[in-house]
Amino acid sequence: MARVGRVNRAAVRAALAEDIGTGDVTAQATVPADARAVATITQKASGVIYGLDVARATFAQLDPDAEIEPLGPEATWREAPAPVLRVTGRARALLGAERTALNFLARLSGIATLTARCVQEVEGTGVQILDTRKTTPGLRALEKAAVAAGGGTNHRAGLYDMVLIKENHAAMAGGVGAAVRAARADFPGLALEVECRALVEVDEALQAGAGRILLDNMGPDELRAAVQRVAGRAHLEASGGIALDGLKSYAETGVDSISLGALTHSAPALDLSLIMEPLA
Repeated sequence: MARVGRVNRAAVRAALAEDIGTGDVTAQATVPADARAVATITQKASGVIYGLDVARATFAQLDPDAEIEPLGPEATWREAPAPVLRVTGRARALLGAERTALNFLARLSGIATLTARCVQEVEGTGVQILDTRKTTPGLRALEKAAVAAGGGTNHRAGLYDMVLIKENHAAMAGGVGAAVRAARADFPGLALEVECRALVEVDEALQAGAGRILLDNMGPDELRAAVQRVAGRAHLEASGGIALDGLKSYAETGVDSISLGALTHSAPALDLSLIMEPLA
């Protein structure tokens, strides 16, 4: 799983700047400058926690001397309520970091939790649950790490590390087969996948030598037909219009993987709370 690197720290700084602006006027008015406190984050809904490194970085950004203690594991399903993180430090700093830390942690834990539910739903079928590029701008690495924490598998990181020929590429290239051949010629060392919306396009992809085929917006019956047609000659990925409800029916068609944009664009935030207690 990803650790907090320069890109993630930049995201933390930007999020804090967005929230605090010229200063936390409420804390300045109500909290003595030298006050100290202990803050405890609690998981109020069952699920998978992910993002403790980002939460740590958020508190440390405002109070480098803060004592930060994880109270439970990441990447493990836990029933609520459960303690997550304890931070001891300057009270104003804790208040300034509170919402940003919870936003990151709730968002990433929500992604990990939804992924874990999907993985559990297809258990026993051998199907991989994949993410997509439908991520929050600037947070892709974190959100994909959250998918992995939930037991999912990361698809391509971006437009640079894998050839994925979609409908518009094929239209501009003159068809699925032509697009596959052109991409093979230009980038022979990269993994290649091609999107197919009908069985005739699956035939074209196979004839052109595609090793991975994305079956776009096909129902279970059409997926089963594609599986029989391909007969193991290519990795088959189902995608489009697939939700947690009914996910297993897609997994049981015989495809190798299912990609779900919902893992990152529609995962509900995990319910968390932060309670502070003053220190003498």
